[in-house]
Amino acid sequence: MNWSALLSLMLMLVQLWPCSPSTQNCSTQNTEQSFTAVRRAKRAWVWEPLFATEEQTSVVPVYVGQLKSDLEKQDGNLKYTLTGEGAGSIFIIDENNGKIYVTQKLDREKKPFYTLRARAINRSTQLPVEPESEFIIKVRDVNDHEPQFLDGPYVATVPEMSPEGTSVTQVTATDGDDPSYGNNARLLYSLIQGQPYFSVEPKTGVIRMASEMDRETKDQYLVIIQAKDMVGQAGAFSATATVTINLSDVNDNPPKFQQRLYYMNVSEDAPVGATVGKVRAEDSDIGENAAMNYSIEGDDSDVFDIITNNETQEGIILLKKGVDYESKRRYSIRAKVVNRYIDDRFLKEEPFEDKTVVKINVEDADEPPVFTLENYVMEIAEGAVSGSLVGIVTARDPDADDCPVRYSIVHGMHLKRSFSINEHNGTIITTKPLDREVASWHNLTVTATETRNPEKISETNVYIQVLDVNDHAPEFPKYYETFVCENAVSGQLIQSISAVDQDDSAEGHHFYFLLAQEATNNSHFTVEDNQDNTAGIFTAKSGFRREEQFSFYLPILILDNGTPQLTSTNTLTITVCDCDTKVNTFYCRYGAFLYSMGLSTEALVAILACILILLVFFLAILAIRQQRKKSPFSEKIEEFRENIVRYDDEGGGEEDTEAFDISALRTRTVMRTHKPRKTVTTEIHSLYRQSLQVGPDSAVFRQFISEKLEEANTDPSAPPYDSLQTYAFEGTGSLAGSLSSLNSNMSDVDQSYDYLTDWGPHFKQLAAMYTSHRSVGD
Repeated sequence: MNWSALLSLMLMLVQLWPCSPSTQNCSTQNTEQSFTAVRRAKRAWVWEPLFATEEQTSVVPVYVGQLKSDLEKQDGNLKYTLTGEGAGSIFIIDENNGKIYVTQKLDREKKPFYTLRARAINRSTQLPVEPESEFIIKVRDVNDHEPQFLDGPYVATVPEMSPEGTSVTQVTATDGDDPSYGNNARLLYSLIQGQPYFSVEPKTGVIRMASEMDRETKDQYLVIIQAKDMVGQAGAFSATATVTINLSDVNDNPPKFQQRLYYMNVSEDAPVGATVGKVRAEDSDIGENAAMNYSIEGDDSDVFDIITNNETQEGIILLKKGVDYESKRRYSIRAKVVNRYIDDRFLKEEPFEDKTVVKINVEDADEPPVFTLENYVMEIAEGAVSGSLVGIVTARDPDADDCPVRYSIVHGMHLKRSFSINEHNGTIITTKPLDREVASWHNLTVTATETRNPEKISETNVYIQVLDVNDHAPEFPKYYETFVCENAVSGQLIQSISAVDQDDSAEGHHFYFLLAQEATNNSHFTVEDNQDNTAGIFTAKSGFRREEQFSFYLPILILDNGTPQLTSTNTLTITVCDCDTKVNTFYCRYGAFLYSMGLSTEALVAILACILILLVFFLAILAIRQQRKKSPFSEKIEEFRENIVRYDDEGGGEEDTEAFDISALRTRTVMRTHKPRKTVTTEIHSLYRQSLQVGPDSAVFRQFISEKLEEANTDPSAPPYDSLQTYAFEGTGSLAGSLSSLNSNMSDVDQSYDYLTDWGPHFKQLAAMYTSHRSVGD
């Protein structure tokens, strides 16, 4: 049995694809393959594509197509059924003739296709005559959506002066219609606003430059782009988008000075680095394209300088060198400005620089005096008499009136005491003789002050060198300690000497050494000049005896090579030492000391022995005294120390013999024979316990106190008179009760104090007292 399907189209149709019952998904890609396979099968569904219009109304069902079997005999025995998506609601089928109708409005953008299943059932048996077949109804599109610019509004930037055809940006619109069917989703772009500066490609939406534009003329443009579907045909939908296009700056404009000529003034007393004035150039560009550098051309660049203020882009003219109104009153400089960053593309049009002329007038000012030299160097010989001329300093007022100046010396009273200056002509003289060896240079500060305006002061330095004069004779550099052995031989070197001179010598010092005239004939020593500013002292005979002569005084004459030549006599002390031929300095010093004291070695040894004996004897006495201070009864003294009681008793002096009996304190053995103080009767303890239950005003408590007082008075081992016995009373109202150990037991018989003997020597007496008390109680 075969089926045939008829296709009816009204506006836009729905296409039907055959699918086998086992197929879950069907697509448009396998339509032809499935259709062919179905036509080959026997006893299978046979149909042609079915279509339905997308925008069909839901008021009256619209016929889509018909399913009909070749076995249909027009007897009404076959029943057609339809199941699947939208079956019974969107799509219905006439069960008698197989016609399919759509009952609702279809929207392809919401659901592009529907999957349905068809069956043919025998009414008599209620069994399908063919297996159930699945198919898809595709909703064909109609142009029911407008284009949309999802990314708008657009903002784009393009450099100014870009060539024609430069891409600016691209706009893109979307259309919800089916792009695979017809021209419903095919868009066409056009430019509504923006001519003649921009253009748009119709198919891509790329916006391009249509001409070169200058940012300095206009830096922002508003472009409107329209997108139409259906390739712009009649009845098409359209949408517009706004594109804001900004022109970015490029360095296409050179800087220009605001003025071709500037006038400025500067005072002649302006310090170096002072600001003279400012120039400014304008640049239509912005940012770094407007950055510029200023410079000065010509010979005046050594007097003036110009720097660039990077914030304001101004040229600041500075004073590079001091100006003088009396020397030059006007300057004309040429300032140049050039862009810091230059675009080579625009250099061919014009140079990116500009020049201007700046005329600067120097203003006169009251200037301080000016010295002819910055520093003066003068010389004077040492020892020159007071009032000697040292030199002359000169200063003048540079102003036109040429005011007189007054000179003075400052900085240091000691310099004023050595030099003075004539305040009218600047002549410097000495006030006392100078000594080069004390100070070879003197530094003076001389000031020049205008007489009419004392505030105008200038100063200069004067360096005075004191020239050397040979006024110091040479002398020994140190004290020479010279020894000669008793057994020295003739011609033996015993000392090398040299000399120093405080004076300077242009040719270098050269000293000459020789014996003085008075020692030439009878001297036992000779002097040999080494011709190198040193000399040697030699013996002139063999053998010396200390007993005959202990020391020799050798006068040596030292001459220098100065002009005039100066000579000094220096005495060398030579001591005879008890040695063979080689001098032992330490031994010789020791022997010289003894000899000078008039002592022999034996006598010195005896003296040292006596001192040692006395020292040993003194140390022995100190040791014996220290040993005697130690007590053999240290343990008992420690025991006594534990029992010391202080009494603040003030007696009547030595005549007061009735104050108290001191014998009780002196005789310890007698006190020990008496009854121990801690031997207390049972009655007293009973009274004490009873007193704890009564107040201090009760008779029992007063009796207890009386008993205690009597016991203290009759106890010879108790402290002396005028002692204070304190008894604390704790009444019955106390929450803690009695703290006394006397009330801890009703009887002391049960209390054991044997543990006190284990507490050490400090508690020995306490243990004896309580032990004896217990024995008495027993």
